[in-house]
Amino acid sequence: MTHNDTARLARARGYPYACPAESYLWKDGATLPFDANDRAGRTPVLAFGSNRSPERLQQKFGHLGSHAIPVERAWLRDFDVVYAAHITTYGAVPAMLQHQSGVTVEISVTWLDDDQLTVMHASEMAVANYAYARLDNVELRLDGGGTADEALCYVGARGHLPTPQAAAHPLAAVRATGRNSPAFDTPTMLEAIRHRLARDQDPDAFVLRMIDDHVYRSEITAAISNDAVPFSYPATILEGRILNL
Repeated sequence: MTHNDTARLARARGYPYACPAESYLWKDGATLPFDANDRAGRTPVLAFGSNRSPERLQQKFGHLGSHAIPVERAWLRDFDVVYAAHITTYGAVPAMLQHQSGVTVEISVTWLDDDQLTVMHASEMAVANYAYARLDNVELRLDGGGTADEALCYVGARGHLPTPQAAAHPLAAVRATGRNSPAFDTPTMLEAIRHRLARDQDPDAFVLRMIDDHVYRSEITAAISNDAVPFSYPATILEGRILNL
């Protein structure tokens, strides 16, 4: 196995990547102290998977010149972060938000300027895996002070991925209270998919093939989407569409 293969496997299995325990300001690849005043004039968009991570923000915005994004810790009641029913171009099983009564999940809010929101839209909705939506009548508590009863976010267009073990698997890397379903890490979820659809393949070869072969990746996504559970909270779709409704 080449060094590049090792790095690609680490990226696929490392999702959703390390996230600071506190709110922070991402600026040109560095993490700086959070200041609530930096939120002014920006659009708050929920981040619950890799968009919480400085590593992923660097991948999305690092080549675009100087950028700063306040990333504020927040708590959302009656929702959880679970695995979505699609595969990313880099071989991960990504996250989606799902309504779950009794669960309070710790997420983040990325405060984006207009240019950053355009870039985020392109990264999230390019292959129709997410739709940009507004959630009303929610309970969102912000680390920097205050609450909100509506939230902007990217909704999983294909729904979430169940397994024989549970109707939904929260991401083990995302903290929450009130869960009653077993949380998985990404390597475990990738193995569950391989065992279901390609159990004769070597685990590393399976992930690398999904990265390298977009047709095969699309076939895997289509297969795991067949019994996906749709996003179950009423949402106002602002851009894109929910595929399985």
